[in-house]
Amino acid sequence: MSGDLEQRLVELETRLAFQEQALSELNEALTATRLEAAAHAELLKRVIQDMKLVRGDGPGDPALEPPPPHY
Repeated sequence: MSGDLEQRLVELETRLAFQEQALSELNEALTATRLEAAAHAELLKRVIQDMKLVRGDGPGDPALEPPPPHY
């Protein structure tokens, strides 16, 4: 192989190695982000369920409530 061709091959192999490393890091970051999003979705679902329970325990129709004592 000529020196120029060998140098180009080494450069391409180096670029490929860096791209594989970057791809691996991006994959790990995406996986972590998806896990975090799933955890946030579950937390949001629980908060919504708790809010529904709290609303269910509160006063119903204001027209059915007795007037405040100062009236």
